[in-house]
Amino acid sequence: MANTAQTVEREAPQATEVKWQKPSKFKHFLKTAWDCKILLAMLLPALTYVIIFSYIPMTGIVLAFKKYNYVDGIYGSPWVGFDNFKFLIISDKLWPLTRNTLLYNIVFIFLGMFLAVAFAILINELTNKVFKKIFQSFMFLPYFISWVVVQAIFQAIFGFEYGIFNHIIEFFGAERINFYASPDGWPVLLVFFKMWKMVGYDCIVYLAAVAGIDQGMYEAASIDGANIWQRIRHITLPSLIPTMVIMGLLAVGQIFRGDFGLFYQLVGNNAVILKAADILDTFIYRSLMQTNDYGMSSAAGLYQSCLCFITILIVNKIVKIIEPDYTLF
Repeated sequence: MANTAQTVEREAPQATEVKWQKPSKFKHFLKTAWDCKILLAMLLPALTYVIIFSYIPMTGIVLAFKKYNYVDGIYGSPWVGFDNFKFLIISDKLWPLTRNTLLYNIVFIFLGMFLAVAFAILINELTNKVFKKIFQSFMFLPYFISWVVVQAIFQAIFGFEYGIFNHIIEFFGAERINFYASPDGWPVLLVFFKMWKMVGYDCIVYLAAVAGIDQGMYEAASIDGANIWQRIRHITLPSLIPTMVIMGLLAVGQIFRGDFGLFYQLVGNNAVILKAADILDTFIYRSLMQTNDYGMSSAAGLYQSCLCFITILIVNKIVKIIEPDYTLF
């Protein structure tokens, strides 16, 4: 019996140990892509748009380091290193232009966010549906008006000879004000027209966020005796913080890029008020039109992009330290 058992044991096949191998990351990626093929197909048009109009044009950055000429083209023109950046530094306008662009955008971002949130809450609290729709439509309407038309409106209101404002103050015995001869009031005017045109559009984002708040919280707060201001303070505003942070981060990414239409259409090339209303974008445009130097203009644009990139990295890092769930990346 012992011999028989040993014979069976020897003849029994040896069990081989099977080792589980983790699939490669590439195979896992392919499997995930195949499972999400419909969603990826829906994403394809937007991805194609970004590649064609955002990533491919980025190769034109080389113009900032070249002396461009039409014969050799973008990639055949001679390299000049950082000579194109010397124009901004030598002209002594780099810091004033950067300061103006930054300060105007800071006011636009924070004041615009405050007004957009305030009007979104106000519209949400309106009970008359007809008045609510009319009020929202009138707020949203200025967004569709071109800055060229806004400039005509500005002339009709604040023009020196035919402006309504000057006619009114003259009627009361005061002297007319030539706004294009004094730079003092232009920061206020530019902020006013920017808010008038853009707050209605930004308000829609916050209005959608307010509409997504659980109504059960409002009902529970009302049962507990909370008035409208307490509900706004303890429910609406805390619920809007994630949206406000995301919108703020997106705006900060363009903080060194001004609204060219606003500044160029309202200010133009008026040298008297350029000190208070000139920004990097309008300076780059005027320099390109006057000197026809594409390298210098590209260098100024690259300078703006680098500042925006550094700023969004810093701000996003700060937000990540405070609240990681609110960051962009």
